[in-house]
Order: sequence, then C-alpha cells, then structure tokens
Amino acid sequence: MNELLKMTASKQREALLNKEISAVELVNAEYSRIAAVDEKLGAFNSLCKEQALETAKEVDKKIAAGEVLPPLAGIPLALKDNINLKGTKTTASSKILENFVSPYDATVSVKLKENLIPVLGKVNLDEFAMGSSTENSAFKITRNPWDTNKVPGGSSGGSAAAVAGFEATLALGSDTGGSIRLPASFCGIVGMKPTYGRVSRYGLIAFASSLDQIGPFARNVEDTALLLEAISGHDPHDSTSLNLPVPAFSKALNKDIKGSKVGVIKELLAEGVSEDVKKAVEKAVETYKSLGAEIVEISLPLLEHSIGVYYILATAEASSNLARFDGVKYGHRTKDAKNLLEMYTKTRAEGFGDEVKRRIMLGTYALSAGYYDAYYKKAQQIRRLIKEDFDKAFEKADILISPTCPNTAFEIGSKISDPLSMYLTDIGTISANLAGIPGMSLPCGLDRNGMPIGLQILAPVLGEEKLFNMAYNFEQATDFHNLKPAI
Repeated sequence: MNELLKMTASKQREALLNKEISAVELVNAEYSRIAAVDEKLGAFNSLCKEQALETAKEVDKKIAAGEVLPPLAGIPLALKDNINLKGTKTTASSKILENFVSPYDATVSVKLKENLIPVLGKVNLDEFAMGSSTENSAFKITRNPWDTNKVPGGSSGGSAAAVAGFEATLALGSDTGGSIRLPASFCGIVGMKPTYGRVSRYGLIAFASSLDQIGPFARNVEDTALLLEAISGHDPHDSTSLNLPVPAFSKALNKDIKGSKVGVIKELLAEGVSEDVKKAVEKAVETYKSLGAEIVEISLPLLEHSIGVYYILATAEASSNLARFDGVKYGHRTKDAKNLLEMYTKTRAEGFGDEVKRRIMLGTYALSAGYYDAYYKKAQQIRRLIKEDFDKAFEKADILISPTCPNTAFEIGSKISDPLSMYLTDIGTISANLAGIPGMSLPCGLDRNGMPIGLQILAPVLGEEKLFNMAYNFEQATDFHNLKPAI
C-alpha cells in the first residue's frame, strides 16, 4: 500500500480504473499514513474524513457502472487552510479564526467536488499566508519530510509537506510572493502559480488581493497540469477572474523544444546564491542546451527593488483586508472589553500573531496620510516598471529560468527572529506576483546535505502551456522528480 501512496496521480488513476484498488481504500490508506507520520510532520490542521469518503464512494460507484470519470477523480488532495470548504474549519492557521466553520465553498472547492477529488483535510500554513517557513502558524510548526529539523518553506508548507511526505497525492496552496513555489522547492516536488486571474480567488481568505493566486502541488508536471485544468476558469464571483477558455494544459506536454529560447536571469545567479544551488541551475541550463534550446542571458535591472515594492503593496493590502477581523461578525472575540474600541483592540491583540501584526502596522503606515505618495504610490509605479522589464525579457526568450530560492531548506528557528533575512528568501519568486505571470518550481537536484533544490521557470502572462511543456521536457530528461524522502 505504501508503494501506491508514492505513485503519481496518473498511476493511481490506472490502479483505480483497473480495479486493483478502490477509491475508498486509497483514501483510507492516506488516513492511515497521516496517522502514522503526521505527528512528525505536522502538516494537517484538521481532517474531513466524512466528506472525503463520501466522494470516494461516489467514484467507486461510477467506476463500477462503467462511467467516464474526470482525470483526477478519486485522487486524494490536501487543501490549504485558508481556502473555504463548506462544513469544515477554515482557520488560516490563526487564533482569530480557530473555531471558524466555513458556511460556503470557495470556487476551487466547488471544482474539486465537480471533479470528484476527495479532500482529505486542511493543511497548515504561516498565519494568513504571511511567512516563508510555516513557523508563523498559531497552531504548530510543519516540518520538512526530507529532514524534520528543517522548515518545509512557506506559506503553503503544509501543502508541500503533505505531498512530499506521501500524506496526499495532490494539494492546493496559495501564492502571494512565492508561497507555492518556495515550499515546492524546499520539499522536492512541483508547485505552480498560475497567471493572475486564471484561477478564481473567491473563497480564499485574502492576504493581498492584487497578488494572491491559488495553485497546484503534485509529484510531477503532468499531474500539476491536470490539477490546474480542474481548478481554472472564469468565475463571476471574482471580479479579477479572466473570462477565457481553459486550455488543455496536460495536452501541451512533450512538444519539441528545439530552437526555443531559454532566458537565464542574471541577477538571480549573482552573489548570495549558495554554491550547490548555483551548480544545480547551471546543470539545468546544460540540460536545456542538450534538448536543443538556445540559451540567452537576461537582465531584469529592477529585480533588486521587488522585495521593497512587495513589502509595501502586500502589507498595505493586508492592512485593508484584515480589518474585517474585528470580533464583531465572526471569529474570536475578547471576553472582557468595557467598550467597543477596547473590544476591537483586545480582540486583534489576542487573535493575531507577531508577523501578522508587523505586516498590518507596516501596511497601515504606508497608506497613512502624508506617506501614501511616498510609499504606496511609488511602489505601484515601480511595480509597473518591473512588469515592463518582464515584457522586454519575453521578447528575447520563451521562458525565463532561475533558482526558485538562493538556498535550500534551513533549520527550524534559524531565521524566525530575523524578519529581513526571512523576507530575502523570496527574492527569486516575488517579482512574478508583481507582474502577474505564471511560474513553477520543479526539482533540479540535491545539495551536499541531500536537501532538494528547485528550478524556477517563468512564462509570459497566459503562457501556461509553454511553461508546462518546457518543464515537462526538463523533467523527462532528468531523474530528480523520482527522488523521494526517506520518511
């Protein structure tokens, strides 16, 4: 059974259709696995067994009746705990929402149900998706399956750890500045952020609305493509959702890439990148050369400003979005307030963790009278210029590549008291969110301590098909996606 849990979604589907295993047995096997290892990993905040088994039973009925099923029907998935699933706890890993039970489904949750994908449970994250290590959760620290003394990355650390630790075959996360790609890199799996607006944000607990995107995690590129197909599409509930048909991403794989231009981002291979990471990415460049791609050096001169721009815009939007958590409508409310103002103040002081408070204060300051023009407006102008940098780069190259992160997973506790060092972890990923372009991290090697290294591939807006094809060709030419942690 353990071997089955280590398979890709496509292989598990074969086993289901050949009746080697039932969907109910597969879901129960995942629950046994969670019971066996989640104490070590700390990936799950809550389980939704009844819902998952109901879906699995429906899949088994349809297989028995010979019905045609969606490609991922019956394949177990872990859902990041900031995405609403009706009747389950949705906490954003925050005390302020500790006992909040979702009264409705996020659009992606509706799509998972339509595709008969069993949701095993909700997985841990940095509180309100603010962090790069999943150490900012109010409930627990999630650990990396490759080395449980190390972080899994963040903020979608629970999603990545669940897939890498064989507690789920697939997962959904959200990516505001690298929160899918970074944990995918640290945990040695595939994680993908779609073009902004490709996937509905309705029902995702908002952090920074102009940057947030929901995206898939899987063990290989094909499964990632299938999951993105399942969750994409226009949604009238989300005004930023793109009204475009959903391409068959999984059919875009394995096209010849001879003559394609691969741009290597010069600034992301400069100082500050660990030697092991640099070597792995240089090897990846050689792999693309051997596949017939042409390599071009790309400079993104404004990249160095992306962290500054991001931490003004994202915190400004967070300050506005998190104003709704006031103890009045839902969530935690302080027990002993003498008046309304004290109720607001005490509720938020008790309910939010340090990192969330830090970002709310930064954002409120950037939006305050006298500072708006100096900070927020200036950051928006530079964001526009960063997007133009990418537009120019994509005139010279089909895709851009870089390390997902300058380093591999670090020890738990080593950066938690140094916010700036933690923020710099996202130097490679943030700019894709500012520009609204799709990006993916996929395994490209191990460092000297046996920890996974991620290769980041970026494509132009709505360039997912190109992105998947270039990623798939690299994956098929290498063996890194078959490396597994020993947990």
